[in-house]
Amino acid sequence: MDTGSFEGGGLRRVARVVLLDPRDRILLLHGHEPGDPADDWWFTPGGGLEGDETREEAALRELAEETGITEVELGPVLWRRMCSFPFAGRRWDQDEWYYLARTTRTATAPAGLTELERRSVAGARWWTCRELSRSHETVYPTRLAELLQRLLDEGPPAGPVTLDTEIV
Repeated sequence: MDTGSFEGGGLRRVARVVLLDPRDRILLLHGHEPGDPADDWWFTPGGGLEGDETREEAALRELAEETGITEVELGPVLWRRMCSFPFAGRRWDQDEWYYLARTTRTATAPAGLTELERRSVAGARWWTCRELSRSHETVYPTRLAELLQRLLDEGPPAGPVTLDTEIV
């Protein structure tokens, strides 16, 4: 959700974290359009790369800023996704990499939200796969319940899985 750096052509490089707790629940942030809390959705922590940082560095930095959680083991890249969506008055075109991470800490305390994030992130929640699959909430990526179930059943894929492009 932050305004991290862009590559030429406006494609934003993003690192996201599929953070699981000891009970295999996933942490999602609750976001909304600034000024319209009714236009809301759930998403994984993460954001754009800054300067010359690696995607791994960005994933850990964003997780710390958005959740206060720093005690994690960053695992492999699970999924890659291209997406394009309107947010805060502009269109965002992103190349997202989703990293697996585990933590024993479940308390969250955002420590470094940007001004835009303070206006558009309403909180965080740990979700079970079952809760996700039964939910009527908007969640990104849209197949997250199915992807999480496959991850829990089969473990991480041998290499990153390319998800369908999502254009909203």
